[in-house]
Amino acid sequence: MTSTLRPAPAKRAAPPGAAPRRRRRGARFLSPPWWFAAPALAIYALVVLYPSLSGIVYAFTDWNGLGARNFNGLANFSKLFDDDAARGSLVNTLLLTVAIVVVQNGVGLLLALGCHAKIKSRTVLRVVFFAPAVVSPVMVAFLWKYIYNPAPDAGLNGILGAVGLGGLRQDWLGDPDLAIWSIAGMVIWQFAGYSMVIFLAGLEGVPADLHEAAMIDGASRWQRFRHVTWPLLAPAVTINLMLSTIGGLKLFDQIYAATNGGPGHASETLSTVLYKQAFVFGNYGYSTAIALVLALFVAAVSMIQIHYLRGREVA
Repeated sequence: MTSTLRPAPAKRAAPPGAAPRRRRRGARFLSPPWWFAAPALAIYALVVLYPSLSGIVYAFTDWNGLGARNFNGLANFSKLFDDDAARGSLVNTLLLTVAIVVVQNGVGLLLALGCHAKIKSRTVLRVVFFAPAVVSPVMVAFLWKYIYNPAPDAGLNGILGAVGLGGLRQDWLGDPDLAIWSIAGMVIWQFAGYSMVIFLAGLEGVPADLHEAAMIDGASRWQRFRHVTWPLLAPAVTINLMLSTIGGLKLFDQIYAATNGGPGHASETLSTVLYKQAFVFGNYGYSTAIALVLALFVAAVSMIQIHYLRGREVA
């Protein structure tokens, strides 16, 4: 009888170039592209990562910038939440951010829709509206300090008087109730054109065929915008909301140059309080604690925003 048992097939030898996956992954970090990136990464770690991580340590000390660092636990954070000026600056930060996000993106969308229309001067209008975004924030602040001149015949007050609205003249930066909104106005004026450019990029990506099909179905201009244009602008909306939110939360230059946080503490934000505590009063440990809270707050808001907005894009 012939045996039906067959020898087990021999294992094939691995090809000479087949290395374990883990080894190949590790070899990627030793490849030439990483050699070129290593100096830049080292500089980034030295200039950005190390100061950021060491700042976390300083937030739990009473360091004044010169002497020894003494660990004081959560004293800086309890001081932050017990300080009336710090709490007021947090409220001002939130108010500024909401005003900037809503109005800046609303104006930017309207400008984008206008400049996207087929008019002869749309290229010139795009340049004019975007131009303030490339100007230094400090220069913008000094320009608007002149516009907000409290004199009755200067700046905005002079214009209001010339058109018969003299009763609306105000001390725009000197009134505690108006200072924060006046700063919001100058920031919106500067960066509305920036939002416009991002919305324009989104509008350029909306297929014209969809609008033509909606017009054939009898959709009005508003219906075409609501059901065709607006859903396809979701990526542009995400970018604009993220940028304007982060910019509003960490706003510093315009406030410091225009009002220095005044009058009183009416226009103080977390960024200006942080700066003054470090470079005016020498409370580096306390200022670092404020910076850490601000960074965590910005990160949390950004993560919530991007989670919601990315979900809207997919939907």
